Amino acid sequence: MVDFIVVGGGIAGLRAAIGLADAGRVVVFTKTEASESNTGYAQGGIAVALGDHDSPALHAADTIKAGDGLCDEAAVRVLVEAGPRYVGELIDWGARFARDPAGRLEFGREAAHSVRRVLHAADATGREIGRVLWARVSALSSVETINHGFVTELVVDGGVVDGVRYFDASGEARELRARAVLLATGGAGQVFRETTNPGVATGDGVALAYQAGARVADLEFVQFHPTALAFPGAPRFLISEALRGEGARLVDRAGRPFMTDHDPAGDLAARDIVARGIAREVEAHGGPVYLTLAHLDAAWVRGRFPTIAAMCASLGLDLARDPIPVGPAAHYMMGGVDTDEWGRTSRPGLYAAGEVACTGVHGANRLASNSLLEGLVFGARAATAMRQPPRPAAPKPDRRLIESEAPAPVSAVSLSVDEIRDLMWRSAGLFRDEAGLSAAIAALEAGRTAALAAVEGLACRSSAQWRRLHLLTVAGLVARAARRRRESRGGHYRADYPVRDDRLWRVHVAEQAPAR
Repeated sequence: MVDFIVVGGGIAGLRAAIGLADAGRVVVFTKTEASESNTGYAQGGIAVALGDHDSPALHAADTIKAGDGLCDEAAVRVLVEAGPRYVGELIDWGARFARDPAGRLEFGREAAHSVRRVLHAADATGREIGRVLWARVSALSSVETINHGFVTELVVDGGVVDGVRYFDASGEARELRARAVLLATGGAGQVFRETTNPGVATGDGVALAYQAGARVADLEFVQFHPTALAFPGAPRFLISEALRGEGARLVDRAGRPFMTDHDPAGDLAARDIVARGIAREVEAHGGPVYLTLAHLDAAWVRGRFPTIAAMCASLGLDLARDPIPVGPAAHYMMGGVDTDEWGRTSRPGLYAAGEVACTGVHGANRLASNSLLEGLVFGARAATAMRQPPRPAAPKPDRRLIESEAPAPVSAVSLSVDEIRDLMWRSAGLFRDEAGLSAAIAALEAGRTAALAAVEGLACRSSAQWRRLHLLTVAGLVARAARRRRESRGGHYRADYPVRDDRLWRVHVAEQAPAR
């Protein structure tokens, strides 16, 4: 028995652990090595209203505009107003953000931001923030880390979440109880064949919460980053939006800039618009599409983006001179476990923060570089709530709650991980329609039936089978949510319902598993 369990070692989980350390014993679970999380892969930076020409109100306006009519404005206010305080903490703790020759913080520009407000540490901002937070956590005697600890289930006792079941590094099944559990497990990009996310981003937190009876919301809203490296045989490495913020251009194979054909904001349009613009360009004129920085100073490019330059160099490409082939890939989940602004879920004792959570702060489309800020702010706030007696989040008036329908009887079909990811990319990716989603849902339900049977038959002894079950659970939730929402908004595009419909769909839809 411990006081607090934190599942996940990214920015949200670590900031929560720091906030809990003086209130009792804290155990942080990481799925692999301590440093492996989506946080470490965040290149562009952390958006915060600290500049002379910026304000929380302006940051809020940009966030709400990018969210395409669906941001929870109370959550947005929390994010932008608390952001400067918590980023200031990082700076006080030693975060090495870029500064100009006079020693002042240097702010970058990214798409859909009206001013420069993105703090960065070259192009490895997430890694720098992770370094600072892990150093802080490592010095806390009340915080213990369990690396290679894979959580399979939440323990629910009398409707209250009070622990986890997990496999330890040796593969032994174990159980740990606590007075509060925080899910800070990050995203679910690995649900899709093409993704910028690391292998650990398999949506475990959403699956854990749903299977424990907690509400999940807005899972149809998946952000597809427009510029992942599209080099044959290479992984889909993220090419940060910060490059376009600093002047990089998207061009076709003839070198012609094309994004103004799709949106007046051109290369700096919101991510969903740029991603679909690239896809349409490839379909209309044949690929590939490139990002070029050849018109910028070469030494400056290599110095500003050393991580990306090194990755390109390993493939024989010069970031500063060569056209870099790019294409969309799944990057971020706007939806997740339904929470209030303090991380409380619909299950007492269970909290969620960071990408796994859905406060509604991102609406239908996340503003660039708000993700690290979200993890930092809401991780800290979740720690405050976890110190109090457990209670569920109060229902919000803009949520439409539905109960999951019992799946139609299907024969169990075993789907491999690669088959799941390929199916989701084809049927629930950038462009969606009723027929494709319905076929995907039927296949995923058949796969989940088989996965449940496999887990029960193995008496919970196989982590690989649990991982596949979690992936199938999240994939099914995403596909069902996408089929439900018969409009196009933000990251969710229905080819058969291509228009935004505020009259029927300006609402967050939350789903809950039937009571067990």
